[in-house]
Amino acid sequence: VVDVPSQLDDLPPTTLKKDYANLPIMNSVDDVVKRLLSLEMASQKEKMKIKTQQLVEKVRRSPNDNGSFEVQGNFSLFFTVAVLTARIRMFEEHLQKHPKDKNSRRRMLMAMDRRRKLLGYLRRVRYNTFDNTCKQLDVQYSPAPAYTRRITKRWLVKKAFCIRVFQEKQKLKAAERLKQRRERQERAGAAQE
Repeated sequence: VVDVPSQLDDLPPTTLKKDYANLPIMNSVDDVVKRLLSLEMASQKEKMKIKTQQLVEKVRRSPNDNGSFEVQGNFSLFFTVAVLTARIRMFEEHLQKHPKDKNSRRRMLMAMDRRRKLLGYLRRVRYNTFDNTCKQLDVQYSPAPAYTRRITKRWLVKKAFCIRVFQEKQKLKAAERLKQRRERQERAGAAQE
């Protein structure tokens, strides 16, 4: 098994779990209890919470900023660019160890697509913030590829047929318009006499 570097490696093991970090009683607790409540004994999920919080802090403009697009996304904190980046990196690490896990690959691609859409919106709305967010999270943005259809003989024949039908319909409409125009002119001429 290849040892893959993790995004969680930079978290110090003595850091307390998210739920216990700000409790005042933690200063008077025994070392064994502190060790149990630290990241050294934490699960992967708890470590991911801390890492996600760190990434959100990177893109946050001010300490009380919870509503900006970079932090909040469209509707909830869950779909933020920072949270999606943390999840994508977690999936990448998992897939390096387990390359045949199709479900994780699918979830990673969905998260990447969602992040690309959010970054594309941010790029259109506020480019400076977009640029800063990409630098802080170490993300490279690439726009979605243009849709291209595979050209087959059947598709070419169908397209040619549709164009022919459209042209015939346009000719019929033009003839109908010409007929209506003549009728209006005749009525206008009869009304003048």
